[in-house]
Amino acid sequence: MQKVDYNEYLPDAFESLPDGAFLTVQSDGEKNTMTIGWNLVGINWSLPMTLVMVRSSRHTHKLLEEVDEYTISFPLQGQMEEELKFCGSRSGRDHDKFEEQNLQPLEGRQVGTPVIGGCDLYYECEIVYRQHMDPDKIASQAVRDCYPEGDYHTLYFGRILDSYLTE
Repeated sequence: MQKVDYNEYLPDAFESLPDGAFLTVQSDGEKNTMTIGWNLVGINWSLPMTLVMVRSSRHTHKLLEEVDEYTISFPLQGQMEEELKFCGSRSGRDHDKFEEQNLQPLEGRQVGTPVIGGCDLYYECEIVYRQHMDPDKIASQAVRDCYPEGDYHTLYFGRILDSYLTE
């Protein structure tokens, strides 16, 4: 793996997000991944950061509440389309996504959570802040469009500890 500056491949990562990326978390030996299509990357508190949003109903949310790290794996070349669809439509409560989709967990370099083999760009992150959304502070249009059933997100700010490309 080739170490890269976290923002060097941001345009590629942003272009791939509509197709999805893998957000992976591991707690007490249980690992799970889900597809994300929303992600922010930038500088916060003078640190390189990602911001991921996970609904409280998701199995990944339960695991994220138990740990202080996650990884994001970006398939930048359009590969893994079926795996992304599966991981975005099935719950880790009911499915072992790694087993069922033959996902290859690769050991993280800075964190204990794996990344997904076969992707191109990886971020390893340490959670430095988490915030449950307050519905009273969300624009009414966003509530109508994104939260008709009241299933709000928790925001996880992750300091990027390492970012690298597949060689």
